[in-house]
Amino acid sequence: MSKQANILLVCSAGMSTSLLMTNMEKAAKEKGIDVKIQAMSSSAANKYIAKEDVDVLLLGPQVRFLKKKYEKKLAGTHTKLAVIDMQDYGQVNGEKVLELALQLTSEIDK
Repeated sequence: MSKQANILLVCSAGMSTSLLMTNMEKAAKEKGIDVKIQAMSSSAANKYIAKEDVDVLLLGPQVRFLKKKYEKKLAGTHTKLAVIDMQDYGQVNGEKVLELALQLTSEIDK
């Protein structure tokens, strides 16, 4: 990955993804991976993706119902979209969720 990956985590209020974001940043630092990770509410995310180049948008399991809305919003962009696994989310497993995001970023170049 040549440029810094921009990963966005979205949940209801942006609070529950904050700890996950911290754990993902820690895992990335340990692996020497340069990423930008943001966590925010869905309403804030709508404004953010309108002006920022987001590589991966990950939805918290509690807002997976928004997936179709984001698929339409992101159509025609390179942004990859996925729902975070409920178990990884519940365990705040930053390493696993980072792996998911990096796997998705590798698909951008294809």
